[in-house]
Amino acid sequence: MNVRRSAAALAAIGVLAAAAPATAAPSPKATVPAGLFGKGDPTYDGVWRQSLALLAQHTAGEKPADQAVTWLTGQQCADGGFAAFRADTSKPCGGKGAQADTNSTAAAVQSLAALGGHDDVTGKAVTWLKAQQNKDGGWGYSPGGPSDTNSTSVVVGALAAAGEKPAELRGKGRTPDEALASLAVPCDQKGGGALAFQPDKKGKLEANADATAAGVLGALGKGFVVEPGKARDKAPACASDGKATPARLADNASAYLLGAVAESGHLMSAMPGAENQPDFGNTADTVVALAADGWTEQAKKPYAWLEKNAAKWAQQSGPAAYAQLILSAHAVGADPHDFGGTDLVSALDKLGPAPAKQAAAPEKKTTEKSGNSVWWIIGVGLVAGIGIGFLFSGRKKNRP
Repeated sequence: MNVRRSAAALAAIGVLAAAAPATAAPSPKATVPAGLFGKGDPTYDGVWRQSLALLAQHTAGEKPADQAVTWLTGQQCADGGFAAFRADTSKPCGGKGAQADTNSTAAAVQSLAALGGHDDVTGKAVTWLKAQQNKDGGWGYSPGGPSDTNSTSVVVGALAAAGEKPAELRGKGRTPDEALASLAVPCDQKGGGALAFQPDKKGKLEANADATAAGVLGALGKGFVVEPGKARDKAPACASDGKATPARLADNASAYLLGAVAESGHLMSAMPGAENQPDFGNTADTVVALAADGWTEQAKKPYAWLEKNAAKWAQQSGPAAYAQLILSAHAVGADPHDFGGTDLVSALDKLGPAPAKQAAAPEKKTTEKSGNSVWWIIGVGLVAGIGIGFLFSGRKKNRP
């Protein structure tokens, strides 16, 4: 969920067709506007990281700065969609301008819906998202692109956050649930229970942990924020019991994720050249997914691993990574202010405009100042694939 636009966004714009995220180190050509979280080049993830940062602050009980919220709402295109980043909002989207995409739009909707008071913005965005639904019931990253699990799931979460009933949406034929079911790996096959990002060129479904974590939320009609709930007792197992209901799809996917983290407590990177490295971002997504499906106790093992190992990753990766960890803490009922000795909320606050309640306190002025000096750099190691979750995460292949 973090630096999430992996190959999806990058391949979609022709920058990178493999699966590695773009280096987000500051560039002489990249101007980071006031109000935006992070200091890295926002070209591929500006709206995404801002949406997650604001959502995480809100979830942690803070009121995001008006400047930060205004920056996000100001990124909306005239037709209601959001592009990854608009350097010049006076120029229209489309054509040679920034291209709206479903992921940026859905993330913005989830964030602004949670904050409240932005019905005009979210209403236009929801209308735009509905218009992009494919005949198979799902959504692709770009309008008209082939459906994928991640994009379908983040849109479902956005529609639910906005008060819609995505399970009933048949814009051009099928429902989102049907689209997700078509991407589920059968239980009797390798990776059974998991979801694929997209079918490969031969139509084969290959298990993808990032897509699977996203798919759990999509099947359950939930977004990034999962409230801690009553834990279920018996761990799930992949099973085929006739009709592939959303609940069964989610349980099967959860069973796959639990198996993937059973031994080490974390996922391994699937990025080419980085297969022996842990995947921090998608492990955080797994925590949220398992908790969303009621497997809160089981989710505490990967969360405990993150507590011991993920603080440095977040420091290197920036605001969206801190947001991911805050949301994973929230999902299991943990305190994001005490994440293995790190105050995730304070660390996130330093990367952008101080929250409203902090800005009013004189003693917090130094925090805001230090936040302006923080440079968000995704190092070469992360480019190689040290798991960056929903943002540069599983959009790995088959991008137009």
